[in-house]
Amino acid sequence: MVEPQRLITPEIAERYDVSIHTVTKTWSAHPEWPAPVDRRGRYKEYDAQDVADFVRQHVDRQDVALEPHRLYTAQQLEDAGIGIKAVTIRADLSRSRKPDQPRRWPEPDDTAHGVNRWYGETVSQVLATRHGYRRNA
Repeated sequence: MVEPQRLITPEIAERYDVSIHTVTKTWSAHPEWPAPVDRRGRYKEYDAQDVADFVRQHVDRQDVALEPHRLYTAQQLEDAGIGIKAVTIRADLSRSRKPDQPRRWPEPDDTAHGVNRWYGETVSQVLATRHGYRRNA
């Protein structure tokens, strides 16, 4: 019989290409983070499948089907489950308007009546290039 694989924090960080700090301070602080199954040295051991399930459910962005030619507000995008809160979209848009800051969110496709709205196609392109909790190499 094959023993279930167990991982410690440095191994989790390496497997998912994130910093140890992300695992210890962000992921493990989440209420759905799996319970440790044992200890190895100074680290807690976690079941590898439980960790994979957590990452799939809470870290990886799920594909969201947006209608390509429909206009969405920031709140509608959050409600559609794109994995980004409306306040984050607004903050990223505000930051990207500063000349010395890299563009984090595109300018709205439509601003009629003072409401920022983006086509589903535009948002899908942004989400395809946007990173989750991944560490840059």
